Amino acid sequence: MKKLFSLLIVFISLSVFSQESINFEKGTFKEILAKAKKEKKLVFMDAFAVWCGPCKLMEKNIFPLQAVKEYYNANFINARFDMEKGEGREIAAKYGVRSYPSFLFLNGDGEVVMNSYGYMGEEAFLAMAREANNPKFRTASNKELFEKGESDPEFLLNMMRLYADSDYELAKKASERYFNVKKNQSFTKDEVGLLLYFTKSTTDPNYQIFTAKKNEIAALMSKEIYNQFDTNIKISKVLENSLDQKTGIINDDYFYKNAIPLVGKDEAETALNRMKVILYPNLGNFTEYEKAALKYYSNADNFDPEELLKAAWIFSEHVSNPTSLKKAEEWAEKSVMRSENPENTYILAKLYSKTGKKDNAKSYAEISKKLAESQGKDATLADKLLQNLK
Repeated sequence: MKKLFSLLIVFISLSVFSQESINFEKGTFKEILAKAKKEKKLVFMDAFAVWCGPCKLMEKNIFPLQAVKEYYNANFINARFDMEKGEGREIAAKYGVRSYPSFLFLNGDGEVVMNSYGYMGEEAFLAMAREANNPKFRTASNKELFEKGESDPEFLLNMMRLYADSDYELAKKASERYFNVKKNQSFTKDEVGLLLYFTKSTTDPNYQIFTAKKNEIAALMSKEIYNQFDTNIKISKVLENSLDQKTGIINDDYFYKNAIPLVGKDEAETALNRMKVILYPNLGNFTEYEKAALKYYSNADNFDPEELLKAAWIFSEHVSNPTSLKKAEEWAEKSVMRSENPENTYILAKLYSKTGKKDNAKSYAEISKKLAESQGKDATLADKLLQNLK
């Protein structure tokens, strides 16, 4: 009897412990939203996948914490859905859930008012909840609050993050209000990144902020990079109009005619070739890419070796002109001189093989293979090249 009583105590303890966590509702998504609307609360949704390690750690380490479960149970209608099963698939598609765990705060109409993802400690997880648990979110949508003139910086930052992909124009308007509010304050690097992301032309309000705070922004990113962005913004529309959407070819004459008055001949030429080295590989137009890259990277000392290595790789795959390949060798050599790795030594070996430098090609292919094997990486390409060089 005593043993039976002890087992009963253990069973009861385990049962109680299993319930000591966030109280997740068991209904359908529609039912959960209806309950949230009726109670004037937000839905907190844990969007997870069964194979996700961080999801399991959140469930084990964070959800059962006293402060966490008390706050979430008191302030939200909580729900959990496996994003790869049942309703979860539709929810994942609707809200663009691609990382696990993802945490969504939804109003009763199913609109996201805040989201985040990844494993969080107790304080971060509670701070996120407190930020989401703003009374105004319970009675109005983000768009309604924005239309009423909401100008809280954190709210506007959240708007930018939420709508950057699904409604760029709305996110852009939020950014313009945000930077108007912050224009007399110092910017962080992250804020400069947001400013540039939402600045597409010289007519944008954000461009006025960009120019007004030139010295401050240039100090954060360097004068050269500031000027490069400035040039790109000034001629972005010209570049867009220069591209033939059917053929994927840029009309140089049109571009120069319209860009030179804006930024000058040298800047226009640099910007055009920069655009070409980005655009043409994606379109599979390697003939035009070859010409543009040779011009753009003509002074290799001005570029990071890893950027040059990417160009060298494209040349090794798609270019046959000996003079061009010789230039690509120089680009790859810069990367190898900085630090040998399986990738750059393989690219250099391949270029040497294409220019007839068989001994050099063998030497670097062997180095690439050894480095790959020592680092637990795939050495197939280097091994295949060595077989071809025999």
